[in-house]
Amino acid sequence: MNKAQFIALLAPHFGDSKKEAARAVDIVFDTIVRNISKGDDVMINDFGKFKKVDRPARKGRNPFTGETIQIKASKKVRFLPAKALKEVISGARKLEAAPKPPVKVVPVAKKAAPKKAVKKAVKKAAKKPAKKAAKKVVKKVVKKAAKKRK
Repeated sequence: MNKAQFIALLAPHFGDSKKEAARAVDIVFDTIVRNISKGDDVMINDFGKFKKVDRPARKGRNPFTGETIQIKASKKVRFLPAKALKEVISGARKLEAAPKPPVKVVPVAKKAAPKKAVKKAVKKAAKKPAKKAAKKVVKKVVKKAAKKRK
């Protein structure tokens, strides 16, 4: 799973807004990176620990030529999985049901009053240059409104 797929999976929890989900993911990743770069460990319960590790200088071997080379000291990030994560991966522990996204509430549109429909039709027709087309549109709207009243 890449970052875009991860964001797509989180979007339903943010009201189907990929933008909000992406912002949340970016904030989490940025916070982890900033704390690790300072030298602080980031521990997330039941998930694991991100830790900055200093690797000392050492000798290595060039695989093509076989000659010995000196490898510089470096700083790396190490992830240590938590016990709960290890148990889930090994199958010793089952995951709980995934949280479901909130249910969307769709407002029900009210029927437009015939007067409003006529006004809209007149405005629409006024934009057109032909008067006949305007009259036809108004007649259609009036007929529809009359049918709805019955």
